Amino acid sequence: MTEVATPRDVAAARRPLARRAAALSAGLALVGTLLVVVSGAVGSVEVTPVQAAQVVVGHLVPGMPWMSDGSLTPLQDQAVWQFRIPRVLLAGLAGAGLALAGALMQVTVRNPLAEPYILGVSSGASVGAVLVIVLGSAAVGGLSLNVAAFAGALVACGCVAALARKNGALSPTRMILSGVALGSLFSAITSYLTISTDAQNVVSVLFFLLGSVSAATMPNLLGPAIALGVSCAVAAGLARSLNALMTGDESAASLGVDATRLRAVLLVVASLLTGTVVSVAGGIGFVGLVVPHVARICVGADHRRTLPVTVLGGAVFLMAADLLARTVAAPTEIPLGILTAIVGAPFFLWLMRRDGADRAGLGR
Repeated sequence: MTEVATPRDVAAARRPLARRAAALSAGLALVGTLLVVVSGAVGSVEVTPVQAAQVVVGHLVPGMPWMSDGSLTPLQDQAVWQFRIPRVLLAGLAGAGLALAGALMQVTVRNPLAEPYILGVSSGASVGAVLVIVLGSAAVGGLSLNVAAFAGALVACGCVAALARKNGALSPTRMILSGVALGSLFSAITSYLTISTDAQNVVSVLFFLLGSVSAATMPNLLGPAIALGVSCAVAAGLARSLNALMTGDESAASLGVDATRLRAVLLVVASLLTGTVVSVAGGIGFVGLVVPHVARICVGADHRRTLPVTVLGGAVFLMAADLLARTVAAPTEIPLGILTAIVGAPFFLWLMRRDGADRAGLGR
C-alpha cells in the first residue's frame, strides 16, 4: 500500500532546508560585511582593515572617539569613505539586483537558463548610454547617461512585452525569442555607434559595456538601493505565487494565480533592476544566471527560501569579483564583466557536473 505524505510530513521535510537557508543567509551577510571592510583597506593608500572599519563606523556614528585619536589621516579617510566604500557597496547592490532579476526571469519564462540579458533589457540600456557617450546628452533630449540607460531598458521591456503577447497573454517562448532578437538588434546599434565615433569615445563605450563600479560615489547608491528595496518587497510578497507559477499556468490558475498578470509584474520588476544596475555599473553578465542556480541547489526551489539567499549571494559574488578586479592585475583594473565570466563559467560548469546539480532545475 502506497503511503500518502501528510502536511505534517511535508513540513518536517522542509525544516532542514529552512534552517539551512537561515544559516546560509546569516553567513552570506557576515561575509559581505567582511568584504566591505577588506575592500575598504585595499588600495594605493595604505589602510589596515581595522582602520577601514574605524572610518566606516566613524562616519555612520559621528563623534566616536577613534575618529579623533590622530591615528587616521585625512587622505586615508578620503580614500576609504569617498572612493573604496562606495564602489564595494555599489558592487553589492548591483550583484544583488542582477541575481534577483535572474531568479525572477527564470520563473517568468520557466527556463532555468534565463537571465536578465536574455530579454534584451541590458542591450536596450546600453543603447541609451552609448548614445549619450557618442552623441552627447542632446541626442536623447538632454538626459544624463544614467537616465538614458534606464530609459533604454524600459523601451526594451515594452517592446518585448508587446511582441510576446499571444491571444491576450504573455507567452514565455515568445518572450525569449523576442528578447534574443531585440538584444541582437540593440547590440548591432551599439556596435555601429561605437565604430562611428572617435578613439577616446570607443574606450569609454567598451569600458561601460564590460562593466565597472570604479566611478561609484555615495549619490550613485541611491537609485540601485531604492530599486532593490522595492523589488525585494514585491518579490517577497509574491513568493508563494512564484512557486505556483513554476508548476505551470494551469496549475497556477487552479491555485488562484493569474499567470499573465504575474508575468507582466515580474517582467517590469526584472527590467527595473537590470536597467538601474546597467545605468550605474554597465554590462555585467553571468550573475543573474549563476547565483539563482547555486541558491536553488543549496536550499531548494521554494522562493521563500531561495530569494533571500539569491540576493545576498549575488551581493557577495560581485563584491568579491570587484575586489579581485582591483587586485589580481594591479595597478591595471579588470572590467567586472570579464571577471564574472572567467570566474563564473567554470564554476557553473563544475556545479552542473555535481550529483546534486539536477535540483537546480525549476520546479524540481
